[in-house]
Amino acid sequence: MLSRLHIRNYAIIQSIEVEFDRGLNIITGETGAGKSILVGALGLILGERADASVMPDKEKKCFVEGVFDHPATPEINQFFSANDIEVETEIILRREISGSGKSRAFINDTPVNLSQLQELSSLLVDLHQQFDSLELGRNHFQLQVIDALAKQLPLRSRFSSVYNQFSLASKQWESLVKQKNEALKEYDYFHFLFSELEELGFQPGELESLEAESALLQHAEQVNAILYRLTAALENAETPMTQQLKSLSNAVDGISAYHPKLAEIAARLRSAQIEIQDISSEAEIVSSAIITDDRRLNEINERMSTGYKLLKKHGVQTTNELLEVQKNLAEKISKVMNMDEDIKLAEKEKNKLEQEAKELALKLSDGRNAQVKQLEELTRQLLHRVGMPNARLKISVEKMPALSATGSDAVEFLFDANKSGRFEPLRKVASGGEFSRLLLCIKTLVAGSLEMPVLIFDEIDTGISGEAAKQVGILMKEMGQAHQVIAITHQPQIAARANAHFYVYKKEYQGVVNTQLRKLGETERVESIARMMSGEKPSASALQNAREMITG
Repeated sequence: MLSRLHIRNYAIIQSIEVEFDRGLNIITGETGAGKSILVGALGLILGERADASVMPDKEKKCFVEGVFDHPATPEINQFFSANDIEVETEIILRREISGSGKSRAFINDTPVNLSQLQELSSLLVDLHQQFDSLELGRNHFQLQVIDALAKQLPLRSRFSSVYNQFSLASKQWESLVKQKNEALKEYDYFHFLFSELEELGFQPGELESLEAESALLQHAEQVNAILYRLTAALENAETPMTQQLKSLSNAVDGISAYHPKLAEIAARLRSAQIEIQDISSEAEIVSSAIITDDRRLNEINERMSTGYKLLKKHGVQTTNELLEVQKNLAEKISKVMNMDEDIKLAEKEKNKLEQEAKELALKLSDGRNAQVKQLEELTRQLLHRVGMPNARLKISVEKMPALSATGSDAVEFLFDANKSGRFEPLRKVASGGEFSRLLLCIKTLVAGSLEMPVLIFDEIDTGISGEAAKQVGILMKEMGQAHQVIAITHQPQIAARANAHFYVYKKEYQGVVNTQLRKLGETERVESIARMMSGEKPSASALQNAREMITG
C-alpha cells in the first residue's frame, strides 16, 4: 500500500505530506482546489515525463516521494534482484526536478532511469483515470480476469513454467538442427581431407625419417667408399693399424717391469686395439647395409613430395602436426555423425514438454469456457448496479492454432452499452465513463483473487449520481477490503463509504495561493458530505442525511 506521499513545489502545491490508510481512501474538494494536481504529482513517481513549467518556484527543486509497504510478490523481488537494488521493508520512489527541467529518479535512494521507475511503479500502483482504461482492453489482463475467477491461477503458473521449458527445448532443438545443416555443408570437404590423410597412413615422425633415408640413398656410393677406406686402413692394409697396436702393446708390456707407468700404457694400447677392431666391424656392417637402390629412392621421394604438399595444404611443419590435423578432422566428422542422436534426444524432450503444455492448456481452456457465462452474468448485474442497466459484456474465447505463453486461447471482451445486439471490442465502443465503470465492476469481481497494486481512481464517477453513485461507492468499499483504494470523487454517495476521507482546499498566505490537504475527522466528514449534497451551508436535514449515508 501507499503509506505516505510527500509533494513540494508542484503547481499550486507548496508542500503537502499525507499518510494514507488501508482500505478506501477518498479525496474530495471544490473544483479547482487541486485534487487532480495530486494525481499529476503522483504521476512523476510513476515515471511520467517531467516539465519544469509545473514548478512555481524555479529556485527550488520539485520533489515528489511515495513510500510503499513492500509487497513481497515474485515480480517485485525479481525486479530488485535484476536491477541490483537493495531490498528494504519499505519501497521509496522519489523524483526530483530542478529549475532547468533536469529530472532525477530514485528507488530506495538508488539512482535509476525512467524505464526502471516505470517498471517498478507499474507493479505498485494502478492509476485509473477517466479515458485511461487501456488495461481492460489487453488480452493478457482479460485472461488474468477469467483465470482468477476460475480459480486456476496456480494451473496458469504451472502451464507458464512448462511452456517456458518447452520454448527453451524448442530453441535447443532448432539450434542443433541448424548446426547440423551448417556442418553438413562442410562435411564432404572434411571427409575428403580426412580420407586423403587416412589413405596415406603416415606414421609419427615418418617424413622426417624419410628425409634422412633419402639423403643416405643419394650419397650411398660416397659413404661406402669412405667406409671401405676406413676398414682397409684399420684391418686390411699391409700393416693394419690393429696389428701395429697389438705389436706395440706386447712390446711395451715386455718392458713394463722397468717403470710403474708402462703397464698402464700397455693396457691402454690393448683397449685402443679392441675399440678400433669394433669400429672396423661396425663400419663393415653399415657398409653392407647401404645399397644403391634407385627404385627405393624414387618411392621415398614420391611419398615425401606428397607429404610436403599436404604440410603446405594444411599449414603445418611436421608429420606429427599433420597427424593432429587428421585427428581434428576425424572429430569433426564424428561430431556431425553424432548430431543425429543429439537431435533425436532434443526432439524427444521438446515433444514431451509440448504434449504436457497442450494438456495443461486444454485444462485452462476448459476452465475459461466454463467461467464465461458466469462472468458475463456477474458483470451484467454489477453494471446494472452502477447505472448501466442496458450494458452487456460478451466474452469470446477462440482456440489459437499454436500455443502461446498464456495457453491456447485468444480472448476478447466485447461490449454493448445500449442493448443493441451489436457487440464490439471495448476499445471501439465504450466511452470513458462506461469503460471506467466496467473496469470497476470487473476489478471488484477479481479483487480477492488477483495480486493487484494500489488502485487509484481519478473521477471515474463522472456522469453518474443517485443510486448508481451509491453502488459505485459500495463496490469501491468492497474492493478496499482486499486492496488499498484511493479515489478522487465529487459524489457524496461514494465519499460516504471511505475508510479515510481527505479534503483538498486552497489557502492564501502572503498573497500566494496554494493547495492544502488534510484528513477529516468524523464530524468534519459529515459536514463535508452534507456540503457536497446541498451547498456551502448545509441544512440540518442535509447533515442528518450525510450521517445516514456514512452509517448506512
